[in-house]
Amino acid sequence: MDLRTWAEVELTPGEGVEVRMEGLPDEPTDLVKLCVQAVLDRFSVKKRAMVRTGSDIPVSRGLKSSSAAANAVILATLNALQAEMPAVDVLKMNADVSMRAGVSVTGAMDDAAASLLGGIVFTDNHARTLLRRERFELCDRVVIAVPERMIRKSGLPKERIALYRPLAEEAFRMAWNGEYVKAMTLNSLIYGAALGLDQELPIKALRAGAVASGISGTGPAVASFVDSVSEKLVAEALGKDVLIANVYHGVRSCV
Repeated sequence: MDLRTWAEVELTPGEGVEVRMEGLPDEPTDLVKLCVQAVLDRFSVKKRAMVRTGSDIPVSRGLKSSSAAANAVILATLNALQAEMPAVDVLKMNADVSMRAGVSVTGAMDDAAASLLGGIVFTDNHARTLLRRERFELCDRVVIAVPERMIRKSGLPKERIALYRPLAEEAFRMAWNGEYVKAMTLNSLIYGAALGLDQELPIKALRAGAVASGISGTGPAVASFVDSVSEKLVAEALGKDVLIANVYHGVRSCV
């Protein structure tokens, strides 16, 4: 989706990283600091960094706000250095830093790739490999229900989630074979069961005409893909706490 996450980095002589997160003064800044330092270390640069960053993506709702933030900060630091990195290297750095910061168990290269490249992406998170990327053709709009509840990565029941791994692998196979709606539905059922999240919102969205609907990531947000006919009906069915965005098809190449 095309919700915006932005970052600005100013480099001056000295050491250390100062972070100002617009609208999120109480959020941890470890991820931002580690992203800046990773870029500086890659180019063997010693500088002091002042970072300003903000986002339209609600945090800790399963909407991949951390992956988007890491991408934004890495790119902003590269811009401050007037340097470049291949997109795949940006994704690998994002994954490594996300694990070090404790915001991801696997590094979430899939989330980082979807944020940076857009469209549909397939990755091997453990091997840090981008397997495939293609355009999402089902529709161009998405309605997102954003419950007030937040689910922090540190609070995820990893043992419960691990029990559903065979089903998660089946969802991956479905998506790989182009059965995106089935894969999204199965993924929603998996994380709903593992995390104790009900399926009422996805069901409401589907009844209202959504092309597909399900829990996003580890939730609790629910993403519903819609067409021009169903967009308003789905938004009304999901209640007042919704965001409506365009599907992000991406502008970057993979190299």
